[in-house]
Amino acid sequence: MTTSESAGVVFDGSALGEWTDEERFSVTAERIAEYAAATNDPVPAHLSGEIAPPVFAVVPVFTSMAPAALSVAPVELLMKLVHGEQDFLFHRPIRAGDELVVRAKPIGYVGRPNGSTVVIYAETRDAAGELVNEQWMTAFFRKVDAGPGEGDLAPTHRITDDDRAGDPAASVTAHIDDDQTFRYSPASGDPMPIHLDDEIARMAGLPGIINHGLCTMAFTSWAALTELAGGDTARLRRLAVRFAKPVLPGQDITTTFWPTESADPDVRAYAFETEAAGQIAITDGRVEIN
Repeated sequence: MTTSESAGVVFDGSALGEWTDEERFSVTAERIAEYAAATNDPVPAHLSGEIAPPVFAVVPVFTSMAPAALSVAPVELLMKLVHGEQDFLFHRPIRAGDELVVRAKPIGYVGRPNGSTVVIYAETRDAAGELVNEQWMTAFFRKVDAGPGEGDLAPTHRITDDDRAGDPAASVTAHIDDDQTFRYSPASGDPMPIHLDDEIARMAGLPGIINHGLCTMAFTSWAALTELAGGDTARLRRLAVRFAKPVLPGQDITTTFWPTESADPDVRAYAFETEAAGQIAITDGRVEIN
């Protein structure tokens, strides 16, 4: 079976496994520093432009993600697409001067009554062909049921009640600035109007402009680095989240990390959640550090 149809909506499974065209991305110190400043990142190596913040890894692949998702989901569902989950596996940090080659492919989809997901896998390599990072992005199409689906799911990173019951390893509170989205948009290359135009955001059923989910994720990444890894970006192996609720400019967010199980004795793993205005904005967080 290559298609799944529900209520007149057809998802095409024949596109699963098909790579997008390779794209090239030149990393500059200026672009790294701009991204670090746009996410209030305090790590000196990030602010100087020497080493990219972890979530900067999405910038080179950003333009490949939507075409990969829409090769499976009908293009008319674009306005129903939201970022559901993001999972990074880091082989090494991105550095100024890197010449990167990126590509992405859909690997699976599944439908539910409240919405359907398409999982995109992306890889970033350097000019020598060495793997720099891998990513799994889950695109969520609101209020669309694609049926049983096919293909593969993203790797799991669920938080458990046992995780939350433990003593926190760290808790970090940060402020989302009133102009955060206007700084993050050009730094990341994400022009989505719900982050920049109050009227369009309200038309989409939102209370107003919302912070980019990946910007909020970037806040959690530097919280993890500063509190759990001595500020050393090279020690971060994995960072994964599920976006649960939007964060608004002007809000404070608090990210809490709990030790959790790791299959590798050389890797320390933490589960985490991020709260804003009394609600969980990011859940099912997982960070792995060596």
